[in-house]
Amino acid sequence: MAFWRWTGATPLEPLARRSFALHAGLPKEIGGDWGYCRLTTYGGFAGIEKSDHPPGSAHGFKWLSDDVTLARRLGSAETTAQVHPRHFTAAMMRAAEAKGAELRLGRVTGVVCGSGAGVNGVQVDGEIIGGDAAVIAMGPWSILAAKWLPLPGVFGLKGHSLVFETGTKIPAEAVFLEYQEAPGAVSSPEVFPRADGTTYVCAISSESPLPVDPADVAPDPGAVERLQAMCARLSPALGESKILARQACYRPVTEDGLPLIGPVPGVKGIYVATGHSVWGILNAPATGEAMAELIVDGAARTVDLSRFHPGRLRPLHPTWLDR
Repeated sequence: MAFWRWTGATPLEPLARRSFALHAGLPKEIGGDWGYCRLTTYGGFAGIEKSDHPPGSAHGFKWLSDDVTLARRLGSAETTAQVHPRHFTAAMMRAAEAKGAELRLGRVTGVVCGSGAGVNGVQVDGEIIGGDAAVIAMGPWSILAAKWLPLPGVFGLKGHSLVFETGTKIPAEAVFLEYQEAPGAVSSPEVFPRADGTTYVCAISSESPLPVDPADVAPDPGAVERLQAMCARLSPALGESKILARQACYRPVTEDGLPLIGPVPGVKGIYVATGHSVWGILNAPATGEAMAELIVDGAARTVDLSRFHPGRLRPLHPTWLDR
């Protein structure tokens, strides 16, 4: 997953810049390896009439086909980097456990509140785990907590991806493209070569219903085949490489496109941190840092969370989940 220290002039910019800096320092601080590396990023198009776009060329990018035109450089090694998402999250969990945290796997079935409208713990597989603070951070599955809490809607946008074994065929150059599969049908493939010799490619979003069990997430029929054909057209290196994974995921999105970060209104000790859409890995470190400050000190110091307060949106009615 590639990320930037910039997101343009949006409310996310301070969060992104803080997180970018934290990402750069975490490998040394924790001593882990999750494929952090700087890279250059480019934007362009393929399969679209070139007269409709600014002039550009993929000349010199031997791993791309002649059908690809790179119109601009989006970022340099000073402003863009990437990590391996699974390795990164696993390393963060190991670091937390080394500091005394405990990882417990289970199904949350309720929130336990006391007489003062504050949280006393959560119910996991029928057992109450006590605590004076709880954070809802389950990506699009955070919507399930609206059964018990006044939370705004968090919805899942499905995306598909392939992971190729490319070795040294593709340099540290990420590419974001507009790709015309057919007249009127334009996709936005993103290509990320990783430090471990693999290349991750994602595209083809859909609004397929979010399954209750994350283990039931699977690609839409025909989606990965479309993506594979797209990759072969975009890059001979991808076309001849072994596919290591065919997969799908759901990105958490909110009504106004901004994440939910902060206290849940009306329930003392309950917080939420979700809705980051495609910027979850980028903004994770700064979100975690700000949440820790908020819970321990009563206010976030490093990032202003006011634009992300969940109270800005109307809570989802619990009956919505029965649809």
